Amino acid sequence: MALFLISCSTTSTVVAPLEIPGAHYVGNQACADCHAEIVREFPASPHARLHIKDAAMTGEGGCESCHGPGSEHIRSGGSASLIINPGKKPDSCFQCHLDVQGEFNLPQHHPVIEGHMSCVDCHDPHGGDIYKPEGGLAMAQQNQSCAQCHENQTRPFVFEHEALREGCTVCHNPHGSINEKMLIADDPNLCLRCHSQAQGPNVPPGHIYIGNTDHTDLLKMGTCWTAGCHTAVHGSNVDPRLLY
Repeated sequence: MALFLISCSTTSTVVAPLEIPGAHYVGNQACADCHAEIVREFPASPHARLHIKDAAMTGEGGCESCHGPGSEHIRSGGSASLIINPGKKPDSCFQCHLDVQGEFNLPQHHPVIEGHMSCVDCHDPHGGDIYKPEGGLAMAQQNQSCAQCHENQTRPFVFEHEALREGCTVCHNPHGSINEKMLIADDPNLCLRCHSQAQGPNVPPGHIYIGNTDHTDLLKMGTCWTAGCHTAVHGSNVDPRLLY
C-alpha cells in the first residue's frame, strides 16, 4: 500500500490514502458535475490545501483526500456505498486530526466515537472557517453551533456572563477533557483567568480578594459554582453576580 505525506495545520502525518475497492482518483472537476456549489465554495476551506500526489493517481486529491477515490461513485450514478462520508463516520477525519481523536478518548467527551454525533454536526468541512456557519461567518457564530443542543445554556439572559461573548470554548474543550462537563480546568483558576485577584497593601497576607470581596474561605468550599455561590454560571435572570 502506498503512503503519502499529508499536511494539516502546522504538522505532518504519514497516513495511508483512503481506499475504495476498484476506484481511482478523478479530480475535483468530476465532482463538480453533481456538487457544483460545494466545489465552488471549497477553495476557501483549509481542507482545499490537502492534495494527494502520486504517479499511480490521476491529478490531485482535493475532495478525494477526505472522500476517497471517486471513479466508482461516479460510474454508479452516485451510490453512497461507493464513497466515504465523514459525516457518517469520523475515521477519515482522524487520519489527519490525530490529536482530536485522542481527545475523544478522554473520560468526558461528545459522543462522536460512539456514533451518536459526527464531526459535521459542529464543523463544516467544505467552508472557510472552523465552526459550522448558520447564514454567516462561522467563528462569529460559534455559540450557535453549541446552541443546537445546549439551548438552555446559550439563551439570552438579563445578566449575561461576559465570557460567552468569547465563545463556549473559553471554558470548555468541545472534543474532550479529563474534567467534568468538558471544562478546560476544574478548579477556581478557570474563573481567575478573567476574574483576577486584587493585590496590594490593603489585602491581608494569605487572603484572596476577587473584586472587593474576601474569597479566602469561600474558595476552600469548592469552585466558584460548586461552592454554591455563582451557580448560574452561563447567565442569570435575577442576579448580576450570576446567582439563581
